Amino acid sequence: MIRSPNNEQLKTIRKLREHRWRERLDLFAAEGEDLVDAAAAAGWEPKLLLRAGTDVERELLDEVSTLGSGTRVIGVYPRRWSAPGGTVMLYLHGVDDPGNVGTIVRAAHGLCDGPVLLGPGCADPFSPKAVRASMGSLFARPPARVKPDDLPGTLLALDPHAGVTLAELAPAEPPVVVCLGAEREGLPPELLERAAHTARIPLRDDGPESLNVAMAATVALYELANRMARHA
Repeated sequence: MIRSPNNEQLKTIRKLREHRWRERLDLFAAEGEDLVDAAAAAGWEPKLLLRAGTDVERELLDEVSTLGSGTRVIGVYPRRWSAPGGTVMLYLHGVDDPGNVGTIVRAAHGLCDGPVLLGPGCADPFSPKAVRASMGSLFARPPARVKPDDLPGTLLALDPHAGVTLAELAPAEPPVVVCLGAEREGLPPELLERAAHTARIPLRDDGPESLNVAMAATVALYELANRMARHA
């Protein structure tokens, strides 16, 4: 059992809090039994697995945890990336909040058959906050990395200034890539110009000016999945 805070395995877990070390080691950490179980169910083998009270003293595992309440298990895994594919994918541009990225990975896993495509300026999907927010979907459907010029299929851009709503759009030819930008900045003009379709999510006149990007992604994927099912 590990009893020293200077143990090399604990040092590795501490390093993985930082993006530069995740990049350098090509690894990331997942904390908690639910995430470790999700990794096992998806066939991911840990490079390192530490359980409190079995492999390491509980207090030492709590010290390297990013959770305020500590954790009972931490797994370290090699990063994996998907390739674009499927009939519906979702592209993110400049979404720099890791909680939003992780939540969107989860929503896409539940509502479409393709991965989340991460463009410039997006948060690291393997950061602790993003991994937790994905609730295990990161293991079942890892995201892909793409350049905006390499986006495949029919681009459907969400734009709050679009003249039509998602419900009013004609069915798009798959594969469809739903494109979203950060809540404040939105999508860059050059990508909006390339999109075959632009649409907005209609909001009440007395409602907020916009939706959180993770909420907007979920609404858009739900609407698109229903429309494609009706026209299948």
